[in-house]
Amino acid sequence: MKAQLLLMSTPDGPFTILAQDGVVLASGWTADPSELTGQIHPGLRPGEVEAVTDLGPISRAVEAFYAGDPGPAMNVPVRQKSGPFRAHAWDMLRTVQPGFPVTYTEYADLSGNPKAVRAAASACAFNAAALFVPCHRVIRTDGTLGGFRWGVAIKESLLAREAG
Repeated sequence: MKAQLLLMSTPDGPFTILAQDGVVLASGWTADPSELTGQIHPGLRPGEVEAVTDLGPISRAVEAFYAGDPGPAMNVPVRQKSGPFRAHAWDMLRTVQPGFPVTYTEYADLSGNPKAVRAAASACAFNAAALFVPCHRVIRTDGTLGGFRWGVAIKESLLAREAG
């Protein structure tokens, strides 16, 4: 299966997207595609990758996000594979409203198991589709940012941008 690779320039640095048939497999703030391919479940990992200059609605959603409209990114199809809790937790992340981050505890509750705070944090850590599955919208209970695969400075920038 062939996938498309797009490198976009954003105010937060290079943003790379790996997609297949209009569906995001992985994305993140890197210029190095190898940082993305390892995040993709082996059963979804493409055999071939071709560089492209546009991904249509996916590209436009990133541009809209950085123009102040985070909504379109939540409508971009994403394909990730994991167990039932993590898959559901990723879906629930897409319901967290921009500008209103949730704590890991609230995220666990939103994901259907209030006691599964570590599992919810793990869902964030293993999310391959950054921005489109907005794990940056989850913060620590004390209000600090916590970690982010692409760096706390980028997480802070994304949250500030969404806060308006």
